[in-house]
Amino acid sequence: MQTHFFSGKERGKKDIGWLKSNFYFSFSDYYHPLKSAFGTLVAFNDDYVEPGKGFGVHPHINMEIISILLKGKMNHKDSMGYSTVIEAGGVQIMSAGSGLKHEEYNIGEEDVNFLQIWIQPKQQNIIPRYQQRSFPVESRKNKLTTIISGEEGLKHCWINQNAKLLLGAFDKNEIVRHNLNKENMCVFVFVISGDIMVNRIPVFTRDALGIWDTSHFEIECRESSEFLIIETPINQK
Repeated sequence: MQTHFFSGKERGKKDIGWLKSNFYFSFSDYYHPLKSAFGTLVAFNDDYVEPGKGFGVHPHINMEIISILLKGKMNHKDSMGYSTVIEAGGVQIMSAGSGLKHEEYNIGEEDVNFLQIWIQPKQQNIIPRYQQRSFPVESRKNKLTTIISGEEGLKHCWINQNAKLLLGAFDKNEIVRHNLNKENMCVFVFVISGDIMVNRIPVFTRDALGIWDTSHFEIECRESSEFLIIETPINQK
C-alpha cells in the first residue's frame, strides 16, 4: 500500500471576508507545484460562507462538481431550471458537461460550511445534469453510506466517472474495512471530525490520506469520528 498524507495545517488559504476557503489542491489564486490533483480528483475545498453571501452566476464546463453541506443552508439555481435548497447532510452534484451556469448563496442565519469537490469526467460534453440527495447523520450511524456512485441508483447521486463517495459516522473503537479495485484506483480519506487510524497511520480532523496500490484498508476510530471516502481512477484510460 502506498500513501500520501495531506495535512489540514498545510492547506492553501483564501480569506475575502465573507468567504474563507481551505484548499487541498491548487485552486483559485492558490498554487502549489506538488498539489495539482490526486488521481482524477482535482479540487477539494473546505469552504465557509457568511449569511447572505455567496457565489453569483458563473459557468462550468466538463467537470463533475460535488457539494457536501456540513453546516447551514444554501440555495442552488442553475441554467437548467433547477431551484433548490440544500441543508446539513445534503449532497448535490452537477455534471457540467457541455456547459451550464449556476449560483448559490447562504440563505440561513449561520455560517455555511461545505466541501466543494471537483472530479474530472469520464465522458466529455455530455448533456448537463443536476441531482440532489439528503443523508442525515443519524441515518448513517456506524455504517458506510454511498452518497455518489458511477452506477445509477435511487438512493445516491450519479457521477459521470468511475468513482464512488461514501460517508461514515462511527463510534469510538469501531473498525471499518473498505475494499477497492486495485487496478487504476486510488482513495482519498478525509476526516470531517474525530481521530482515526488508517492502517495504523493517524489521521486527525481536517487531515486527509491518499491511498493506492492496495485492494483494501482498515479504519479504526480512536474517538467518535465522521469521515469521507473518495474512490476514483488514478488516471484516465
